[in-house]
Amino acid sequence: MASFSWSRFTGASIGLMGMGYLLMKATTPTEDQLYNEMAPDLRRKVDAARAARLAREAEMKKQVEVQVANDATPEATKPIWADSPSPGPRK
Repeated sequence: MASFSWSRFTGASIGLMGMGYLLMKATTPTEDQLYNEMAPDLRRKVDAARAARLAREAEMKKQVEVQVANDATPEATKPIWADSPSPGPRK
């Protein structure tokens, strides 16, 4: 029975994965390159979607700040699961 060379197999596998990773890094455009190559109508859609997302995030941040300001007590900021279990009826 012929012996299998695990070291050659490992080296070849690492080499193939490395080549694949380098090929991916060399051919994948960055976000800026992709944005600059877009058609003007697509850029407008991307900009509108980005502005809408930022507006939603800003509104959510305001809501969180208001809730934190209203519940400034240390007890309110503690997560619910951190409470010790209440003694309930035992059977």
